[in-house]
Amino acid sequence: MTEFEQIYRTYFEDVYLYIRRLSGNEAIAEEIASEAFFKAMRSIGGFRGDCDIRVWLCQIAKNCYYTYLKKSRHTENIDDAELPESPPGESATEEQCIRREEAAQIRRILHTVPEPYKEVFMWRVFAELSFREIGRIFGKTENWACVTYHRAKKMIQSRLEG
Repeated sequence: MTEFEQIYRTYFEDVYLYIRRLSGNEAIAEEIASEAFFKAMRSIGGFRGDCDIRVWLCQIAKNCYYTYLKKSRHTENIDDAELPESPPGESATEEQCIRREEAAQIRRILHTVPEPYKEVFMWRVFAELSFREIGRIFGKTENWACVTYHRAKKMIQSRLEG
């Protein structure tokens, strides 16, 4: 097994889950994760080791996802199209639909949050990175990452309430 095959086997699921949380769609996540690994394979020689390889792979995947969004230029929310009809009297299904709609609303709001708040929030929530890891990505302190995350969270909460 080559070194890159080992990287693929070790990190594909992490990258896939990150993009799935970002996009809300399994098929898109699989396509984007595969594309990200293809791009990573072509540029693995350029990986300097400044950060964890999982972070590097997720950055590539995030860029692939944003490119996908720009190319598709569609504003239809995927979550809205996938919501099942709620049979009357099934509160668990209704709650699940409400949670999906709330998640879709948060994703829509997240796209209006300025940088670096949006990216720090995404690294923390979607990639589940520690504040120390996020700080390293930006060349800042752990405290900076924590403060930036909480400011982003406040922005999102205030926009949800408004």
